[in-house]
Amino acid sequence: MGFYLNNREPFSMYQEMVRNPYFVDKTAMINEIIPRIGITEKYICITRPRRFGKSVAASMLGAFFSKACNSAEIFDHLEISNSPSYQEHINQYNVIYIDFSTVGSFDTCSQYISEIQTVLKGDLWREYPDLSFRAKASVFEDLKWINLETGDKFIFILDEWDMIFHRDFISEQDKAEYLNFLRLLLKGRAYVALAYMTGILPIAKYSSGSELNMFLEYTMVSENAFDDSFGFTGREVDDLFERYQKTGKDRVTRQGLKEWYDGYHTYSGERMYNPRSVVAALTNDNLGNYWTSSGPYDELYFYIRNNVDDVRESLALMVLGEAVPARIKEYAATSMRLTTKDEIFSAMVVYGFLSYENGKVSIPNRELMGRFEEMLRKEEALERV
Repeated sequence: MGFYLNNREPFSMYQEMVRNPYFVDKTAMINEIIPRIGITEKYICITRPRRFGKSVAASMLGAFFSKACNSAEIFDHLEISNSPSYQEHINQYNVIYIDFSTVGSFDTCSQYISEIQTVLKGDLWREYPDLSFRAKASVFEDLKWINLETGDKFIFILDEWDMIFHRDFISEQDKAEYLNFLRLLLKGRAYVALAYMTGILPIAKYSSGSELNMFLEYTMVSENAFDDSFGFTGREVDDLFERYQKTGKDRVTRQGLKEWYDGYHTYSGERMYNPRSVVAALTNDNLGNYWTSSGPYDELYFYIRNNVDDVRESLALMVLGEAVPARIKEYAATSMRLTTKDEIFSAMVVYGFLSYENGKVSIPNRELMGRFEEMLRKEEALERV
């Protein structure tokens, strides 16, 4: 077992999730992933807003595919166990699982990339002690050598791939260096059986045209594949609410869950709930605001405060319950140099602050309504200073 290679951590994390009384079985997603293994469409990038279950899905896939442990004790009781492909694929792969948000401290992009490569090389050398690795070889060369000598291939699961782009010191050159690292690691490599990548920001407009164009990208706004794999559907919340009622608690109502945490829309039109907030409300027996502020929240507030292209006026209408026309381009979120109202609203949709449907954006629910009211009050207070 290594730090990135065949790590038990995804199993441990997913095991904790399964033990949660408000766990929702999303293992049907695995059936959509399995047919991609070993074909040209093996590169998958799924982007969703914060708190929509991306890391849970990544842990699930790591726990299912990895040779690191026998995870049948978990999956034998879940939906995937009914699949004809279940026994053929469970715990049969070398999995390289990297959560980019947990990489150690660093001050430059080069340090960040170097640390990942150094640790992964160590994993590979320990796993294949009988192979003669060139001392100064890159990790890409080591992986290729393993494949040539043994025929082994690897499943790559890359969680929070875009984390580095939220760092203040990241320049355009740093972005190019990081994208080149991912390209060298994954693109056109015979050792890649599957590459599954997830994050908030879309990749489509990061590359100049070829770096990561092997990925098929699935977003909430533009693709219906994996629609019900992230977030909670109304039927799933119905089931969770029934479990909650059996506990004898009664402070949370089904209508309350809808008002507070519903309001997102998939490409196919299904309404989705914020999963983390639903689970938090049922666990705490309290309908409340569980949305925590973060870097993107602060950045978007900057543009609201500066009233770029009448953003404040449109937000005021949304606070009153109206939907506002907008042309959403998800790639606008790849830059915080936003200059138009549509670009700002596009970023808000990507981060989950706004919902988009039928050409209009709106504040999805009471939880987010409270955040926008807070932002507008903060802005008014600053204007009075």
